[in-house]
Amino acid sequence: MRDVSLWRGVFGVEKTVIERVEFDEDDQVLVAYVRPTKRQRGRCGRCRRRCPGYDAGAGRRRWRALDLGTMVAMVEADAPRVTCRAHGVVVAHVPWARHDAGHTLSFDDQVAWLATQASKSCVVELMRIAWRTVGSIISRVWADIETQHDRFAGLRRIGIDEISYKRGHKYLMVVVDHDQRRLVWAAPGRNSATVAEFFDLLGEERCKLITHVSADGADFIDTIVAGRCPNAVRVADPFHIVKWATEALDEVRREAWNDARKQARTEPKRPRGRPRADAPPRPGSERAKSLKGARYSLWKNPEDLTENQQTKLAWIAATDPRLYRAYLLKEGLRLVFRLPHAAAAEALDRWISWARRCRIPAFVKLQKSIVKHRSRILAAIEHNLSNGLIESTNTKIRLLTRMAFGFHSAEALIALAMLTLGGHRPALPGRN
Repeated sequence: MRDVSLWRGVFGVEKTVIERVEFDEDDQVLVAYVRPTKRQRGRCGRCRRRCPGYDAGAGRRRWRALDLGTMVAMVEADAPRVTCRAHGVVVAHVPWARHDAGHTLSFDDQVAWLATQASKSCVVELMRIAWRTVGSIISRVWADIETQHDRFAGLRRIGIDEISYKRGHKYLMVVVDHDQRRLVWAAPGRNSATVAEFFDLLGEERCKLITHVSADGADFIDTIVAGRCPNAVRVADPFHIVKWATEALDEVRREAWNDARKQARTEPKRPRGRPRADAPPRPGSERAKSLKGARYSLWKNPEDLTENQQTKLAWIAATDPRLYRAYLLKEGLRLVFRLPHAAAAEALDRWISWARRCRIPAFVKLQKSIVKHRSRILAAIEHNLSNGLIESTNTKIRLLTRMAFGFHSAEALIALAMLTLGGHRPALPGRN
């Protein structure tokens, strides 16, 4: 192998002429002095079209390459500017780096791969760069990958949800593909304009091909989906429906707890120390204490209860019929989603009738929402579709937000999420 070919492989550059390699003693770096091959010169840095030259630009510049052992490596070359019809005066394209980047392609790709696999401190320490630089590199790599893949190809069944990614009510709207089980799109915001942005990118023809859309009960999502996807079946997410029932149950539990606390305030206070044998009972205090620890006994599925939680639930059934009735209503609604479609329709109607006359305001209010979303709930059961995938995706994005702490903008976080969960992870340099 010739020395030039060897150095080209070592620095990870292609379509490049290596003039010489020297060690810069002042900066303590290994520098490869290069130039593009003849076919790669005089091209726009954005669209790669051949363009007339404009000037010499800012002169020679350096790009950071992958370290050689423990030594920092650089690529140095001229950076002239050209005049592009579409983009105006821009820096000419170089085959070893992306446009407007200070690092080589192989360096960018390795940083992006590490960001999807390793911790923040590991990436920063290993690559000897700042964490904000990682955010810029990830954004560049994802923009490059996006031009090579059509992420909206074959979309038929999608899930839509929002996730909080930062304090101060900062949200991302997230869209997943149920069939390919991957993240498709994300953008900051959680309103109709944000959802409309996704369908604008999808296009009118592809919107008509969408067959199912799963989401929570947000009205603005319903409105956009009804207008943009005329052939889509709107599916209510079972997780959110049962969550509504759990929240209504917790409201009843808090009411019972507050009533017990009010009763406890009217009871005589006991002195410090162990109470006397003839001390008057304090049922309100004991009840409030027991109800405060009953949350998980009421929330958890019956098959997952511990022995102590089963005892607690039996105590509630014996002492508070209203709270136990609310618990049965929650479990009854959860059971609907386990039934076949035909049986589920009848069971849901019976549940609505039961909730309507249960005399528990939280569940009377809930049944109105269930009636409103009845067809979508049954569609979720018929098509066996839920937002379980998107909830799993949201959990992974929450983990990424902790890894991405320090990113300057949401765009870097979105790029990291797309690289990690979008089905097109960057490959390590030198690997197929």
